[in-house]
Amino acid sequence: MLVLTRRINESIVINDDVSVLVVEVRGDRVRLGIEAPKDVAVHRKEIYDVIRDADSEKPNKHAEGLHLVKK
Repeated sequence: MLVLTRRINESIVINDDVSVLVVEVRGDRVRLGIEAPKDVAVHRKEIYDVIRDADSEKPNKHAEGLHLVKK
């Protein structure tokens, strides 16, 4: 894991097209501004986990018809 120190209005760039800006620091909370292309999904970790778990519970489209395939 890379750990960086940033101050308010300082940013980091990821992969030339994602920018993360420190907008505000208040107590133990940090507000971040994230600029990314529309095709890049950006989620809080706890939301991402819910989405990932919901996707893993969906039936696999390719596996649905496997019982029809004869050996």
